[in-house]
Amino acid sequence: MLDLKFVCDHPDEIKANLKAKKVNLDLDKIIDLEQLRKKALFAYETKKAEQNKISKLIGQYKKEGKPTEEIFAQVQNLSEELKEENIRLGEIQNELRNLALQLPNTLDKDVPIGNSEDDNRYLKEWGKKKEFKFKPLDHLELARINNLLDFNKAAKLSGSGFALHTGLGAKIERGLINFMLDFHTAKHGYTELAVPFLANTKTMTGTGQLPKMKDDMYKIENEDLYLIPTAEVPITNYFADTTTSYKNLPQKFMAHSACFRKEAGSYGKETKGLQRLHQFNKVELVQIVKPSQSPLAMEEILRDACEILEALNLHYRVITLCSGDTSFASAKTYDIEIWAPGQQKYLEVSSVSNFRDFQARRANIKYKDENGKSCFAHTLNGSGVALPRLFIALIESCQQQDGSINFPNILKPYLKGGIE
Repeated sequence: MLDLKFVCDHPDEIKANLKAKKVNLDLDKIIDLEQLRKKALFAYETKKAEQNKISKLIGQYKKEGKPTEEIFAQVQNLSEELKEENIRLGEIQNELRNLALQLPNTLDKDVPIGNSEDDNRYLKEWGKKKEFKFKPLDHLELARINNLLDFNKAAKLSGSGFALHTGLGAKIERGLINFMLDFHTAKHGYTELAVPFLANTKTMTGTGQLPKMKDDMYKIENEDLYLIPTAEVPITNYFADTTTSYKNLPQKFMAHSACFRKEAGSYGKETKGLQRLHQFNKVELVQIVKPSQSPLAMEEILRDACEILEALNLHYRVITLCSGDTSFASAKTYDIEIWAPGQQKYLEVSSVSNFRDFQARRANIKYKDENGKSCFAHTLNGSGVALPRLFIALIESCQQQDGSINFPNILKPYLKGGIE
């Protein structure tokens, strides 16, 4: 959520940001409602002060033996008027909040302005595309040869857009998860959490999934619960409604979770095999920091995620997303794209985002600075990394001419019993 004072004081800047993020929202209505809220609050507080002043006269009148009927009547009338003012104020506040929750985060100044992935900015790459003396197979053919996946059974169980890992395929999935959790705790200093896979409306709103992404999430019927689209939601909200000392920042947490997404806007996108699923596994990294720490924290999370791919000797590149590709809640996002030789293309395996104080304002995440002042923290996260496309790139990059897979040595202990 944005600071409404800033919004009202900088309408042109916010309108430009709405345009850059391709969000259609009536900003003038929000500004008008904020002015109405201030007037309604002033009217309520004025009447409340008047009521308090007159109420004090009752005791004085009784003490002096004066009649109090007229004073009582005034207090009663003011009480009724206060109820009406409070209802009006509440209605304005609710309408204002509902609209304010639809305001996207403002973009960092170095985010390139653009409308699509064609306008994203190349940042760096690591390694080289692997060359083969034979035509590399894609992950579907490799999965068939090695009995790694069964999409037909998955469709029978759940419908399209789901995967069923079998035998060695299941061991690879579990091995990658454990490898990444161990790597990030031992090398990068994250504290691991085992989080719930369901979250309530307040929690989803805190990180910005609601109301914006409501159509892309799975709702539990007749309950205030949603299946989480990422572990970012429970990890970040772990700090909701709390205030910590600046001495305790940064806080670095991570978790593995299943992620659930309807992929309502995926029509026309590549959905082959594991590339786009309704349920998938991911390891998520989250940091809660002071504002002065967030630029460096973003680079740190990016490095932490990249080191997973480097440890597996997988070629990748990093891009800075343009304004039109940057998510609703993010101020700036890097995407890490991994090379899949069987697909002959790059696949996104991680997004690293700095939300500044946007999520902290929604979830009420604060810290006390060196002077004891309460301030909103900055929140950041990044996939460290997502499993489906990592799985694709790994088996396609490590395939042998006979269709077998020669896994990196660092991963082999996690596949014990599944490979020779």
